[in-house]
Amino acid sequence: MLLTFLGSGGAWIIPELACECMICKAMREGGEQRTRTSLLLSGDKTILVDCGPDIALQLSRHGVKDLDAVLITHEHGDHYLGLDELYSFKRALPRGRHVPIPVYVTAKSWEAIGLRFGYLAAQEVIRVVEVEPGEYYQIGEIIFSPFKTSHGPIASGSVGYMIRWQDGLENKKLVYTSDFDDLPAPPREIYSPDYLVLPTLWFNEPEQNAPYQLSFQRAIDFIKLWQPKKETFLVHIGDGDPVPGDPANSMLKKRKPLAPLRSPVSHNPYPIPMTQKQWQDVVERVLDDFEVPFKVTVAHDGMSVQM
Repeated sequence: MLLTFLGSGGAWIIPELACECMICKAMREGGEQRTRTSLLLSGDKTILVDCGPDIALQLSRHGVKDLDAVLITHEHGDHYLGLDELYSFKRALPRGRHVPIPVYVTAKSWEAIGLRFGYLAAQEVIRVVEVEPGEYYQIGEIIFSPFKTSHGPIASGSVGYMIRWQDGLENKKLVYTSDFDDLPAPPREIYSPDYLVLPTLWFNEPEQNAPYQLSFQRAIDFIKLWQPKKETFLVHIGDGDPVPGDPANSMLKKRKPLAPLRSPVSHNPYPIPMTQKQWQDVVERVLDDFEVPFKVTVAHDGMSVQM
Protein backbone atom coordinates (compact mmCIF):
# COMPACT_ATOMS: atom_id res chain seq x y z
CA MET A 1 0.00 0.00 0.00
CA LEU A 2 1.33 3.40 -0.97
CA LEU A 3 0.36 6.43 1.14
CA THR A 4 0.78 9.80 -0.57
CA PHE A 5 0.36 13.10 1.25
CA LEU A 6 -1.26 15.18 -1.47
CA GLY A 7 -1.34 18.14 0.89
CA SER A 8 -0.04 18.76 4.40
CA GLY A 9 -1.35 22.19 5.40
CA GLY A 10 -4.31 23.66 7.25
CA ALA A 11 -7.35 25.59 6.09
CA TRP A 12 -5.23 28.10 4.14
CA ILE A 13 -2.37 27.41 1.79
CA ILE A 14 0.91 28.52 3.32
CA PRO A 15 2.74 30.73 2.62
CA GLU A 16 -0.52 32.65 2.90
CA LEU A 17 -1.65 35.21 0.38
CA ALA A 18 -0.33 38.71 1.24
CA CYS A 19 1.26 37.51 4.49
CA GLU A 20 4.70 38.78 5.47
CA CYS A 21 5.04 36.96 8.78
CA MET A 22 8.40 35.29 9.38
CA ILE A 23 6.99 31.81 8.76
CA CYS A 24 5.52 32.70 5.37
CA LYS A 25 8.62 34.64 4.36
CA ALA A 26 10.92 31.74 5.30
CA MET A 27 8.79 29.30 3.32
CA ARG A 28 8.71 31.58 0.26
CA GLU A 29 12.47 31.98 0.37
CA GLY A 30 12.87 28.20 0.47
CA GLY A 31 10.32 27.57 -2.28
CA GLU A 32 8.08 25.62 0.10
CA GLN A 33 4.30 25.34 0.04
CA ARG A 34 1.69 23.44 2.03
CA THR A 35 -1.70 22.93 0.39
CA ARG A 36 -4.76 21.60 2.24
CA THR A 37 -4.30 18.20 3.82
CA SER A 38 -5.51 15.19 1.86
CA LEU A 39 -4.27 11.61 1.66
CA LEU A 40 -4.18 9.12 -1.21
CA LEU A 41 -4.07 5.37 -0.60
CA SER A 42 -2.98 3.35 -3.62
CA GLY A 43 -3.26 -0.44 -3.59
CA ASP A 44 -5.68 -2.63 -5.48
CA LYS A 45 -7.97 0.42 -5.24
CA THR A 46 -7.28 4.16 -5.24
CA ILE A 47 -8.86 5.88 -2.25
CA LEU A 48 -8.85 9.60 -1.46
CA VAL A 49 -9.17 10.75 2.14
CA ASP A 50 -10.60 14.29 2.22
CA CYS A 51 -11.17 16.42 -0.82
CA GLY A 52 -10.20 20.05 -0.26
CA PRO A 53 -10.18 23.00 -2.67
CA ASP A 54 -6.69 22.13 -4.00
CA ILE A 55 -7.63 18.61 -5.05
CA ALA A 56 -7.54 19.08 -8.84
CA LEU A 57 -3.96 20.31 -8.74
CA GLN A 58 -2.97 17.70 -6.16
CA LEU A 59 -4.37 14.77 -8.13
CA SER A 60 -2.96 16.10 -11.41
CA ARG A 61 0.54 16.29 -9.93
CA HIS A 62 0.37 12.58 -9.19
CA GLY A 63 -1.28 11.52 -12.44
CA VAL A 64 -4.46 10.21 -10.80
CA LYS A 65 -7.02 9.52 -13.51
CA ASP A 66 -9.70 7.75 -11.49
CA LEU A 67 -10.83 7.19 -7.92
CA ASP A 68 -12.50 4.13 -6.43
CA ALA A 69 -13.74 5.93 -3.31
CA VAL A 70 -13.52 9.10 -1.23
CA LEU A 71 -13.58 9.23 2.58
CA ILE A 72 -14.63 12.57 4.10
CA THR A 73 -13.74 13.28 7.71
CA HIS A 74 -15.95 16.30 8.40
CA GLU A 75 -17.89 19.26 7.12
CA HIS A 76 -15.21 22.01 7.10
CA GLY A 77 -14.47 23.50 3.71
CA ASP A 78 -10.79 22.58 3.55
CA HIS A 79 -11.85 18.92 3.72
CA TYR A 80 -14.66 18.81 1.14
CA LEU A 81 -14.81 21.90 -1.12
CA GLY A 82 -12.99 20.06 -3.92
CA LEU A 83 -15.81 17.58 -4.42
CA ASP A 84 -17.02 19.54 -7.45
CA GLU A 85 -13.69 18.73 -9.16
CA LEU A 86 -14.73 15.06 -9.23
CA TYR A 87 -17.13 16.01 -12.03
CA SER A 88 -14.05 15.98 -14.29
CA PHE A 89 -13.89 12.18 -14.04
CA LYS A 90 -17.37 12.02 -15.57
CA ARG A 91 -16.85 14.81 -18.11
CA ALA A 92 -13.73 13.11 -19.50
CA LEU A 93 -15.57 9.88 -20.40
CA PRO A 94 -18.00 9.05 -23.20
CA ARG A 95 -21.64 9.52 -22.21
CA GLY A 96 -22.92 6.70 -20.02
CA ARG A 97 -19.50 5.28 -19.11
CA HIS A 98 -18.99 6.93 -15.72
CA VAL A 99 -19.63 4.93 -12.56
CA PRO A 100 -20.56 7.18 -9.58
CA ILE A 101 -17.69 7.49 -7.09
CA PRO A 102 -18.66 6.29 -3.60
CA VAL A 103 -18.22 9.08 -1.06
CA TYR A 104 -18.21 7.84 2.53
CA VAL A 105 -19.36 10.47 5.03
CA THR A 106 -21.37 10.69 8.24
CA ALA A 107 -25.02 11.69 7.96
CA LYS A 108 -24.36 14.77 10.08
CA SER A 109 -21.52 15.93 7.82
CA TRP A 110 -23.59 15.27 4.68
CA GLU A 111 -26.35 17.50 6.06
CA ALA A 112 -23.97 20.44 5.58
CA ILE A 113 -22.04 19.19 2.56
CA GLY A 114 -25.19 18.12 0.71
CA LEU A 115 -26.58 21.66 0.78
CA ARG A 116 -23.76 22.64 -1.57
CA PHE A 117 -22.93 19.45 -3.43
CA GLY A 118 -26.13 17.41 -3.35
CA TYR A 119 -26.38 17.88 -7.12
CA LEU A 120 -23.29 15.69 -7.56
CA ALA A 121 -25.27 12.76 -6.18
CA ALA A 122 -28.37 13.72 -8.19
CA GLN A 123 -26.30 13.76 -11.40
CA GLU A 124 -24.56 10.48 -10.46
CA VAL A 125 -21.08 11.97 -10.23
CA ILE A 126 -20.87 10.53 -6.72
CA ARG A 127 -22.79 8.00 -4.66
CA VAL A 128 -23.18 8.99 -1.01
CA VAL A 129 -22.57 6.22 1.52
CA GLU A 130 -23.44 7.34 5.03
CA VAL A 131 -21.14 5.84 7.66
CA GLU A 132 -21.57 5.25 11.37
CA PRO A 133 -18.76 5.30 13.94
CA GLY A 134 -17.92 1.77 15.02
CA GLU A 135 -19.24 0.14 11.85
CA TYR A 136 -16.95 -1.53 9.29
CA TYR A 137 -16.84 -0.97 5.53
CA GLN A 138 -14.79 -2.52 2.75
CA ILE A 139 -13.29 -1.23 -0.51
CA GLY A 140 -11.22 -3.88 -2.26
CA GLU A 141 -8.49 -5.04 0.12
CA ILE A 142 -9.14 -2.21 2.59
CA ILE A 143 -11.43 -2.51 5.60
CA PHE A 144 -12.09 0.74 7.45
CA SER A 145 -14.09 2.03 10.36
CA PRO A 146 -14.87 5.64 11.36
CA PHE A 147 -14.48 6.76 14.97
CA LYS A 148 -15.97 9.86 16.60
CA THR A 149 -13.73 12.86 17.15
CA SER A 150 -14.34 16.17 18.92
CA HIS A 151 -13.77 19.12 16.58
CA GLY A 152 -16.10 21.78 17.92
CA PRO A 153 -19.80 22.58 17.60
CA ILE A 154 -19.73 23.41 13.88
CA ALA A 155 -18.21 20.05 12.94
CA SER A 156 -20.53 17.71 14.82
CA GLY A 157 -20.18 15.03 12.13
CA SER A 158 -16.41 14.83 12.51
CA VAL A 159 -14.76 11.41 12.44
CA GLY A 160 -11.35 9.85 12.02
CA TYR A 161 -10.73 6.60 10.16
CA MET A 162 -9.08 3.36 11.20
CA ILE A 163 -7.93 1.60 8.02
CA ARG A 164 -6.79 -2.04 7.81
CA TRP A 165 -5.33 -4.15 5.00
CA GLN A 166 -3.38 -7.36 4.47
CA ASP A 167 0.24 -7.21 3.33
CA GLY A 168 1.25 -10.78 2.60
CA LEU A 169 0.89 -12.55 5.92
CA GLU A 170 0.95 -9.28 7.87
CA ASN A 171 -2.09 -7.32 9.00
CA LYS A 172 -1.49 -3.56 8.87
CA LYS A 173 -3.36 -0.64 10.37
CA LEU A 174 -3.36 3.10 9.69
CA VAL A 175 -5.17 5.58 11.95
CA TYR A 176 -5.98 9.05 10.62
CA THR A 177 -7.66 11.29 13.17
CA SER A 178 -8.10 14.35 10.94
CA ASP A 179 -8.77 17.60 12.84
CA PHE A 180 -9.64 17.25 16.53
CA ASP A 181 -8.91 18.62 19.95
CA ASP A 182 -10.06 15.57 21.88
CA LEU A 183 -11.59 12.11 21.50
CA PRO A 184 -14.74 11.51 23.56
CA ALA A 185 -14.45 7.70 23.67
CA PRO A 186 -11.58 6.33 21.60
CA PRO A 187 -12.21 2.72 20.54
CA ARG A 188 -9.59 0.17 21.49
CA GLU A 189 -9.11 -0.64 17.79
CA ILE A 190 -7.23 2.61 17.16
CA TYR A 191 -4.53 1.80 19.71
CA SER A 192 -1.15 0.45 18.56
CA PRO A 193 -1.55 1.22 14.86
CA ASP A 194 1.33 0.58 12.50
CA TYR A 195 0.97 4.15 11.23
CA LEU A 196 -0.63 7.21 12.81
CA VAL A 197 -1.46 10.48 11.03
CA LEU A 198 -2.05 13.44 13.34
CA PRO A 199 -2.89 17.11 12.60
CA THR A 200 -0.69 19.67 14.34
CA LEU A 201 -1.94 23.12 13.39
CA TRP A 202 0.36 24.76 15.94
CA PHE A 203 3.67 23.87 17.52
CA ASN A 204 2.61 25.21 20.94
CA GLU A 205 -0.84 24.87 22.44
CA PRO A 206 -2.50 28.32 22.19
CA GLU A 207 -4.28 30.15 25.00
CA GLN A 208 -7.45 30.17 22.89
CA ASN A 209 -8.04 27.01 20.87
CA ALA A 210 -11.11 28.35 19.10
CA PRO A 211 -10.78 26.13 16.00
CA TYR A 212 -10.63 23.03 18.28
CA GLN A 213 -7.38 21.78 16.75
CA LEU A 214 -4.38 19.82 17.97
CA SER A 215 -0.94 21.29 18.63
CA PHE A 216 2.30 19.34 18.47
CA GLN A 217 2.69 20.06 22.18
CA ARG A 218 -0.48 18.08 22.95
CA ALA A 219 0.09 15.55 20.16
CA ILE A 220 3.01 14.13 22.14
CA ASP A 221 0.56 12.77 24.71
CA PHE A 222 -1.56 11.08 22.04
CA ILE A 223 1.50 9.50 20.45
CA LYS A 224 2.54 8.09 23.82
CA LEU A 225 -1.03 6.92 24.47
CA TRP A 226 -1.56 5.16 21.12
CA GLN A 227 2.00 3.85 20.72
CA PRO A 228 2.25 3.56 16.93
CA LYS A 229 4.45 0.62 15.99
CA LYS A 230 6.21 2.04 12.95
CA GLU A 231 5.72 5.74 12.30
CA THR A 232 3.66 8.83 13.04
CA PHE A 233 3.13 11.54 10.43
CA LEU A 234 2.24 15.16 11.22
CA VAL A 235 -0.07 17.04 8.85
CA HIS A 236 -2.41 20.07 8.80
CA ILE A 237 0.48 22.33 9.77
CA GLY A 238 -0.23 26.04 9.96
CA ASP A 239 1.51 29.37 10.51
CA GLY A 240 -0.29 30.63 13.62
CA ASP A 241 2.54 30.34 16.14
CA PRO A 242 4.08 33.72 17.04
CA VAL A 243 7.81 33.81 16.28
CA PRO A 244 9.84 35.83 18.82
CA GLY A 245 10.83 39.18 17.35
CA ASP A 246 8.37 39.01 14.46
CA PRO A 247 6.52 42.34 13.94
CA ALA A 248 3.68 40.28 12.42
CA ASN A 249 2.84 38.66 15.77
CA SER A 250 -0.05 41.14 16.07
CA MET A 251 -1.79 39.48 13.11
CA LEU A 252 -5.21 37.97 13.80
CA LYS A 253 -4.01 34.45 12.96
CA LYS A 254 -1.21 34.48 15.52
CA ARG A 255 -2.15 32.76 18.79
CA LYS A 256 -0.31 33.41 22.04
CA PRO A 257 0.90 30.11 23.54
CA LEU A 258 -0.65 28.87 26.74
CA ALA A 259 2.66 27.62 28.15
CA PRO A 260 5.40 27.17 25.53
CA LEU A 261 7.00 23.76 25.26
CA ARG A 262 10.35 23.97 27.05
CA SER A 263 13.44 21.83 27.04
CA PRO A 264 13.71 19.69 30.19
CA VAL A 265 17.47 20.24 29.96
CA SER A 266 17.88 24.00 29.43
CA HIS A 267 14.32 24.97 30.45
CA ASN A 268 14.28 27.36 27.49
CA PRO A 269 11.35 27.31 25.06
CA TYR A 270 11.97 25.44 21.83
CA PRO A 271 12.34 27.60 18.71
CA ILE A 272 9.23 27.94 16.59
CA PRO A 273 9.77 25.88 13.41
CA MET A 274 9.12 27.70 10.15
CA THR A 275 10.44 25.53 7.31
CA GLN A 276 10.10 21.80 6.69
CA LYS A 277 13.64 21.11 7.91
CA GLN A 278 13.15 23.18 11.03
CA TRP A 279 9.93 21.33 11.84
CA GLN A 280 11.61 17.94 11.50
CA ASP A 281 14.70 19.02 13.45
CA VAL A 282 12.72 20.49 16.36
CA VAL A 283 10.32 17.53 16.51
CA GLU A 284 13.23 15.08 16.72
CA ARG A 285 14.92 17.19 19.38
CA VAL A 286 11.76 17.30 21.51
CA LEU A 287 11.22 13.54 21.24
CA ASP A 288 14.83 12.92 22.21
CA ASP A 289 14.76 15.36 25.13
CA PHE A 290 11.55 13.89 26.53
CA GLU A 291 12.59 10.30 25.76
CA VAL A 292 9.58 9.60 23.54
CA PRO A 293 10.61 6.37 21.74
CA PHE A 294 8.54 6.73 18.59
CA LYS A 295 9.44 7.72 15.05
CA VAL A 296 7.69 10.94 13.99
CA THR A 297 7.93 12.42 10.51
CA VAL A 298 6.66 15.83 9.51
CA ALA A 299 4.82 15.21 6.25
CA HIS A 300 5.17 17.54 3.28
CA ASP A 301 3.19 17.91 0.07
CA GLY A 302 3.94 15.09 -2.36
CA MET A 303 5.62 12.79 0.15
CA SER A 304 4.92 9.08 -0.50
CA VAL A 305 5.45 6.19 1.93
CA GLN A 306 5.32 2.48 1.08
CA MET A 307 3.50 0.90 3.99
